[in-house]
Amino acid sequence: MATAISGQIALSPGHVLNFRPGDKLFLYKGHYVNCGIPRTISAAGPGKGGVLERPTIERTTPGRESEFDLRKSRKIAPPYRVILHNDNFNKREYVVQVLMKVIPGMTLDTAVNIMQEAHYNGLSVVIVCAQADAEEHCMQLRGNGLLSSIEPASGGC
Repeated sequence: MATAISGQIALSPGHVLNFRPGDKLFLYKGHYVNCGIPRTISAAGPGKGGVLERPTIERTTPGRESEFDLRKSRKIAPPYRVILHNDNFNKREYVVQVLMKVIPGMTLDTAVNIMQEAHYNGLSVVIVCAQADAEEHCMQLRGNGLLSSIEPASGGC
Protein backbone atom coordinates (compact mmCIF):
# COMPACT_ATOMS: atom_id res chain seq x y z
CA MET A 1 0.00 0.00 0.00
CA ALA A 2 1.45 3.39 -0.97
CA THR A 3 1.07 6.10 1.68
CA ALA A 4 1.58 9.81 1.06
CA ILE A 5 2.47 11.75 4.22
CA SER A 6 3.19 15.47 4.63
CA GLY A 7 4.32 17.32 7.76
CA GLN A 8 6.79 16.40 10.46
CA ILE A 9 7.42 12.84 11.56
CA ALA A 10 9.38 11.65 14.60
CA LEU A 11 11.42 8.64 13.53
CA SER A 12 13.10 7.86 16.84
CA PRO A 13 14.24 9.86 19.90
CA GLY A 14 16.43 12.68 18.65
CA HIS A 15 15.56 12.11 14.98
CA VAL A 16 12.84 14.08 13.21
CA LEU A 17 12.06 14.07 9.48
CA ASN A 18 11.02 17.52 8.20
CA PHE A 19 9.78 18.35 4.75
CA ARG A 20 7.88 21.17 3.08
CA PRO A 21 4.16 21.16 2.20
CA GLY A 22 3.70 19.64 -1.22
CA ASP A 23 6.57 17.18 -0.75
CA LYS A 24 5.42 13.62 -0.44
CA LEU A 25 7.08 10.65 1.20
CA PHE A 26 5.93 7.24 0.09
CA LEU A 27 6.23 4.39 2.57
CA TYR A 28 5.70 0.78 1.58
CA LYS A 29 4.94 -1.97 4.02
CA GLY A 30 5.22 -5.60 2.94
CA HIS A 31 4.98 -6.51 -0.73
CA TYR A 32 3.89 -3.58 -2.87
CA VAL A 33 1.05 -4.39 -5.22
CA ASN A 34 -0.54 -1.64 -7.30
CA CYS A 35 -4.27 -2.19 -6.81
CA GLY A 36 -5.33 0.86 -8.79
CA ILE A 37 -7.02 2.42 -5.74
CA PRO A 38 -5.03 5.41 -4.47
CA ARG A 39 -5.03 5.73 -0.70
CA THR A 40 -3.52 8.69 1.16
CA ILE A 41 -2.93 9.42 4.80
CA SER A 42 -2.88 13.11 5.76
CA ALA A 43 -0.77 14.00 8.77
CA ALA A 44 -0.40 17.37 10.40
CA GLY A 45 -2.54 20.11 8.88
CA PRO A 46 -1.84 23.85 8.82
CA GLY A 47 -0.60 25.05 12.16
CA LYS A 48 -0.26 21.53 13.53
CA GLY A 49 3.20 20.19 14.01
CA GLY A 50 4.71 17.26 15.78
CA VAL A 51 4.20 13.56 15.69
CA LEU A 52 1.56 11.86 13.60
CA GLU A 53 -1.29 11.18 16.00
CA ARG A 54 -4.61 10.42 14.30
CA PRO A 55 -4.27 10.06 10.56
CA THR A 56 -7.16 10.84 8.27
CA ILE A 57 -7.53 8.07 5.71
CA GLU A 58 -9.05 9.05 2.39
CA ARG A 59 -9.99 6.36 -0.10
CA THR A 60 -10.71 7.51 -3.60
CA THR A 61 -11.32 5.78 -6.86
CA PRO A 62 -11.22 8.20 -9.77
CA GLY A 63 -13.94 7.77 -12.38
CA ARG A 64 -16.12 5.42 -10.33
CA GLU A 65 -19.24 6.81 -8.75
CA SER A 66 -20.70 3.78 -6.96
CA GLU A 67 -20.55 0.04 -6.38
CA PHE A 68 -23.17 -0.30 -9.15
CA ASP A 69 -20.59 0.99 -11.65
CA LEU A 70 -18.12 -1.62 -10.39
CA ARG A 71 -20.63 -4.45 -10.89
CA LYS A 72 -21.61 -3.07 -14.30
CA SER A 73 -17.96 -3.09 -15.45
CA ARG A 74 -17.65 -6.83 -14.68
CA LYS A 75 -20.02 -8.02 -17.38
CA ILE A 76 -19.89 -11.72 -18.07
CA ALA A 77 -19.80 -12.88 -21.67
CA PRO A 78 -23.07 -14.54 -22.69
CA PRO A 79 -22.91 -18.34 -22.95
CA TYR A 80 -22.94 -20.16 -26.29
CA ARG A 81 -24.06 -23.67 -27.22
CA VAL A 82 -21.84 -25.96 -29.27
CA ILE A 83 -24.15 -28.09 -31.41
CA LEU A 84 -23.26 -31.40 -33.03
CA HIS A 85 -25.18 -32.20 -36.22
CA ASN A 86 -25.87 -35.70 -37.49
CA ASP A 87 -24.08 -36.80 -40.64
CA ASN A 88 -24.12 -39.95 -42.73
CA PHE A 89 -20.35 -40.15 -43.08
CA ASN A 90 -18.78 -40.77 -39.66
CA LYS A 91 -19.17 -43.94 -37.63
CA ARG A 92 -20.72 -43.61 -34.18
CA GLU A 93 -17.57 -44.86 -32.44
CA TYR A 94 -15.48 -42.21 -34.19
CA VAL A 95 -17.89 -39.43 -33.13
CA VAL A 96 -17.61 -40.59 -29.49
CA GLN A 97 -13.80 -40.62 -29.70
CA VAL A 98 -13.65 -37.12 -31.17
CA LEU A 99 -16.04 -35.73 -28.54
CA MET A 100 -13.89 -37.17 -25.75
CA LYS A 101 -10.71 -35.81 -27.36
CA VAL A 102 -11.97 -32.29 -28.10
CA ILE A 103 -14.23 -31.43 -25.14
CA PRO A 104 -12.43 -31.20 -21.78
CA GLY A 105 -13.93 -33.43 -19.08
CA MET A 106 -16.13 -35.33 -21.54
CA THR A 107 -16.88 -38.83 -20.23
CA LEU A 108 -17.63 -41.89 -22.34
CA ASP A 109 -21.25 -42.01 -21.16
CA THR A 110 -21.86 -38.35 -21.94
CA ALA A 111 -20.20 -38.64 -25.36
CA VAL A 112 -22.35 -41.69 -26.23
CA ASN A 113 -25.52 -39.85 -25.13
CA ILE A 114 -24.62 -36.78 -27.24
CA MET A 115 -23.84 -38.96 -30.25
CA GLN A 116 -27.12 -40.89 -29.87
CA GLU A 117 -29.17 -37.70 -29.56
CA ALA A 118 -27.53 -36.21 -32.67
CA HIS A 119 -28.11 -39.47 -34.56
CA TYR A 120 -31.81 -39.76 -33.70
CA ASN A 121 -32.82 -36.07 -33.46
CA GLY A 122 -30.50 -34.55 -36.06
CA LEU A 123 -28.55 -32.44 -33.57
CA SER A 124 -27.40 -32.35 -29.96
CA VAL A 125 -25.97 -29.75 -27.59
CA VAL A 126 -22.38 -30.73 -26.79
CA ILE A 127 -21.43 -28.04 -24.28
CA VAL A 128 -22.48 -24.55 -23.15
CA CYS A 129 -19.54 -22.19 -22.58
CA ALA A 130 -18.09 -18.75 -23.37
CA GLN A 131 -18.14 -17.65 -27.02
CA ALA A 132 -14.37 -17.94 -27.51
CA ASP A 133 -14.33 -21.48 -26.10
CA ALA A 134 -17.41 -22.43 -28.13
CA GLU A 135 -15.75 -21.23 -31.33
CA GLU A 136 -12.61 -23.20 -30.50
CA HIS A 137 -14.55 -26.42 -29.74
CA CYS A 138 -16.59 -26.01 -32.92
CA MET A 139 -13.46 -25.58 -35.04
CA GLN A 140 -11.84 -28.63 -33.44
CA LEU A 141 -14.93 -30.76 -34.09
CA ARG A 142 -14.98 -29.58 -37.71
CA GLY A 143 -11.25 -30.22 -37.99
CA ASN A 144 -11.96 -33.84 -37.09
CA GLY A 145 -14.65 -34.16 -39.76
CA LEU A 146 -17.78 -33.62 -37.63
CA LEU A 147 -20.55 -31.17 -38.48
CA SER A 148 -20.95 -28.58 -35.74
CA SER A 149 -22.13 -25.04 -35.11
CA ILE A 150 -22.55 -22.56 -32.27
CA GLU A 151 -25.46 -20.37 -31.17
CA PRO A 152 -26.17 -18.07 -28.22
CA ALA A 153 -27.51 -20.11 -25.29
CA SER A 154 -30.01 -17.38 -24.34
CA GLY A 155 -32.06 -17.80 -27.52
CA GLY A 156 -34.24 -20.75 -28.47
CA CYS A 157 -35.71 -23.35 -26.13
